[in-house]
Amino acid sequence: MPYSLVSAATLGFDLVRLPAGRDVAGVLLTGLGADAGHLRRLAAAHPVASGTPSQRARWVVRSRRVRELAQSGVPSLRASTTGLDPQTRAAALVDLLEQGTVGDAASVERLLRDDVLGPESSAVPDVSPDVRELAADVLSDAAVAGWAAAVLPARDRRALTDALDRVGPAPEPHLGPAADALHDLLERLRGATGPDRERWRDAVDEVREGRRSWATAMHGASWAAHVSGRTRALAAGQLLAARAFVDGGFTPGDGARGVWNAVAGVVQGVAMSDLLDGTSLDQLSAPWALVTGGPRPGLPPAPPDVPGPRDHPQG
Repeated sequence: MPYSLVSAATLGFDLVRLPAGRDVAGVLLTGLGADAGHLRRLAAAHPVASGTPSQRARWVVRSRRVRELAQSGVPSLRASTTGLDPQTRAAALVDLLEQGTVGDAASVERLLRDDVLGPESSAVPDVSPDVRELAADVLSDAAVAGWAAAVLPARDRRALTDALDRVGPAPEPHLGPAADALHDLLERLRGATGPDRERWRDAVDEVREGRRSWATAMHGASWAAHVSGRTRALAAGQLLAARAFVDGGFTPGDGARGVWNAVAGVVQGVAMSDLLDGTSLDQLSAPWALVTGGPRPGLPPAPPDVPGPRDHPQG
């Protein structure tokens, strides 16, 4: 399945369950926040920018090998369990739920090259195509290395992340009009205690019956981001939430069992609260109300008659 910035919550579902998914989120955030100067520094740090012909050749071989390992070594949710006896199959399905990914390394690389550094990037028009490609190479190498961290030799991972490490991250991307409320939410996630995590798990059980309306509300929020030109801001919010989720001590099992979806829904609702109807906001923020006993983070309750994207055609 290809990723897109519109479906950043789905990407987050994979990232919070990968051993180094937090690092992949950081690479994507660097791409989203980079200005023209940062892209030029990334390009200048690329091994082929100053390497000898033999060094460049070795780099091509290593880069190809790492991508092959990333593609074959990370389990997919689409992996077949047919032919296994029932007990083995049940165990395999549990493992896939916790470790198997919706997308793959190639999907992350396409997202970075085509969307993050695509036509919507404000920095790309200010650099030459060569600079863009070299910067995209540096970011893609680091993202793929993080995606496949569990199966890569340490020396290969260091080699593919070295250029980005030397340049450093870009400034945080703009999060839109709800930036302050989102930062409040992220801070609460990062500082989660054991009881906080238990409350999130309990909240997931409480709202499970509303899964279908939750999915509709998530789609409505994504559509609102698209039509308002805030897709990149919403994606940045979800990627920052994925990092905060890991920092807050939530486990891959939490991600697999619905806690990430609950967090992603709250992020989606907060980020697009000015464009969603009250019913959608209540649906997305229900876990937060159960965890904290209060309204959406940093925001008053929404009026019930605010028109939302579901009142407009989505064709």
